[in-house]
Amino acid sequence: MTANDIPQLGAPIVLVHGLCGYDRVTAFGRPLKDYFPGIRPQLEASGNRVLMPRLSCTRGVAERAGELKRYLLANVPSGPVHLIGHSMGGLDARYMISHLGMADRVRTLTTVGTPHRGSPFADWGLKRFGGLLAPFFQLLGLSTQAFFDLTSAVCARFNATVRDVPGVRYFSVAGVCDGPLLGSGWRLPHEIVRRAEGANDGVVSVASATWGEHTDVWDGDHLNLVNWPNREARKRGVWDSLAPDYGRIIRRIATVE
Repeated sequence: MTANDIPQLGAPIVLVHGLCGYDRVTAFGRPLKDYFPGIRPQLEASGNRVLMPRLSCTRGVAERAGELKRYLLANVPSGPVHLIGHSMGGLDARYMISHLGMADRVRTLTTVGTPHRGSPFADWGLKRFGGLLAPFFQLLGLSTQAFFDLTSAVCARFNATVRDVPGVRYFSVAGVCDGPLLGSGWRLPHEIVRRAEGANDGVVSVASATWGEHTDVWDGDHLNLVNWPNREARKRGVWDSLAPDYGRIIRRIATVE
């Protein structure tokens, strides 16, 4: 897919990172790593304005949603935006739309690998390591709320109060990672989630990631969904860049803009 195949939207596109994420890492004024590698330049090449906020790494959804709102008000003072949120970033966006008075500013939200119903791996991890995690993060001056906000129980309460807003169009992308796509680092969480909820991207099941009026299912692990390379699968000749798939997201958005 080329830039000519991706429509130019009238509103900016905002890429929202997930847990422990970032916008772009730079050194000596030069970019080293994007959280969404290859995606921003591809969308910009077709004339789109693309923004990438940097939210807190491990604060809870409510706090990160407030940060997202402040970023949007500072960088897009008026007019609509299209949000694409990866993982926890999708929950942040939903909260902001529903509870922080931003519904009239968001035209569409596309969540990518977002645990709308929580992740069994978060449940498993907190049950076994939560007691060790808290003192370590406190020592570093970091919040642990994000890890709790991704559990099944907390997400169930979240969904009871954070409702989709009429007038905002909601779409989603889920991932399936198995067979030759399943790298060694994902095998334990993948199996934990598979036993509980079936097909998944390594940490989030298709069932949990499904949201809104349409869901695409892509092949890849949780980070492949934002185009982080799957080196093991690439060596096997079964993985390629997923950046072109974002063109499909933009084309769908264009039909409702």
